[in-house]
Amino acid sequence: MKNLFFTACGLLLLASCSEYQEALKSDDMGVKYTMADSLYNAGKYAKAIKLWDQVVPNYRGKPQAERVMFLYADTYYKAGDYYLSGYQFDRFATSYPQSEKIQEAKFKAAKSYYELSPTFNLDQEQTQKAVDQLQAFIGQYPESAYTEQADSLIVELSTKLQKKDFEIAKQYNTIMKYPVALAALDDFISDYPGSSFREAAFFYKLDSQYKYAVGSFDILVKDRLKEALDIYNTLIRYYPDGDYRAQADEIKADIDSRMQNYS
Repeated sequence: MKNLFFTACGLLLLASCSEYQEALKSDDMGVKYTMADSLYNAGKYAKAIKLWDQVVPNYRGKPQAERVMFLYADTYYKAGDYYLSGYQFDRFATSYPQSEKIQEAKFKAAKSYYELSPTFNLDQEQTQKAVDQLQAFIGQYPESAYTEQADSLIVELSTKLQKKDFEIAKQYNTIMKYPVALAALDDFISDYPGSSFREAAFFYKLDSQYKYAVGSFDILVKDRLKEALDIYNTLIRYYPDGDYRAQADEIKADIDSRMQNYS
């Protein structure tokens, strides 16, 4: 019985492969369309794409073109080829702005760019593109079933963009370019007032100003330490029980000790 079962499975597989190869070679676009549709529904996206590649140019201007174009884009999307799914969904949205699938197409186009967003330390062009598209989607379809998900994705991507900018500013502190660090951290705090990295930005601003003061000519130390105290007071006012309180207090204690020399 087992041998009969495996033999039957093998024959079905061969028949399926044979039908696929025949569809690929066929001149009948209806055969290709039917097979591509079947493969899409079966989750065999790589094979479906090869057939859609042949079908799509031949269905332009025909009544089925709208459905074909959407399935073509969605097959790339489900196959994880987000470069091409984003491109094809954008084409669909441009070609069929009145389609009942327009919201899904525009959301999946934006989601494709989200999927292409790299880690924070790499170039964030795709991340910004995804944010722009998701924001445009919410602006156009505020009541869409996809709006809540789009909003969540924007928060995630925005946090990634903030982290990149914060890490760049923090890096200037690490390599001891304190004036540059101070300017970059000031910009970050101004640009992202609600950022989850804001407390850290204030702390590294304090640390940069403190180390900048300590390394200055004697005539400049006092005034620069006073500026560090101002930053400390701002940090503690906003984050009295923050994660950096203990480190900030250590810096404050050393500043107080040094300021006694100027009493």
